[in-house]
Amino acid sequence: MSEFLSFLNLGFHHIADPKAFDHLLFVVTLCAVYRWSDWRKLLVLITAFTVGHSLTLVLAGLRILQVPSDLVEFLIPVTIVLTSLHNITVNKPEAGTFSRSVSTNYLLALFFGLIHGMGFANYFSALMGEAGNIVLPLFAFNVGIELGQLMIVGVFLGLYFLLAQWLKLAHRDWNLYVSGLGGGGALVLILQNVFSP
Repeated sequence: MSEFLSFLNLGFHHIADPKAFDHLLFVVTLCAVYRWSDWRKLLVLITAFTVGHSLTLVLAGLRILQVPSDLVEFLIPVTIVLTSLHNITVNKPEAGTFSRSVSTNYLLALFFGLIHGMGFANYFSALMGEAGNIVLPLFAFNVGIELGQLMIVGVFLGLYFLLAQWLKLAHRDWNLYVSGLGGGGALVLILQNVFSP
């Protein structure tokens, strides 16, 4: 297997790994507020998240930015709680419309992407060690993460579509369930980080 495919595979499995529960939880919570018909907006949202964490991943991969892993592990679930609260408390536009709340979501995804990128970067840096040229591995790793995220979003939207069609699940209820689950799971992670020895 080529170096590119090896790092692409590592990036994909890092985001899809159940051990990367915090990143998975964030992506799902971020998507909760969107309907199936909003898939274009959702792709833009994921792109904003991608831009944010790609920038941090590059800076950390090039050893320009280094953040203590304990701080990153605390901040990531905080972003999930904030996203969950935002989903539940902000009035959402009807499907197919664009509003200030939608553009706020993009800014939040970009900013939170910077924080999540630190988590990806810590993992990537551990893989690379003191290796010299990291441009190709860094690019491949990032592409792998994006493919994993798109897979998660696709499965998530497919599940919502099926539940909405078969069980007539209202979007408001779906958003409340998923956002509440995301926020609750993130609070558990925060408590584990604060009280773990």
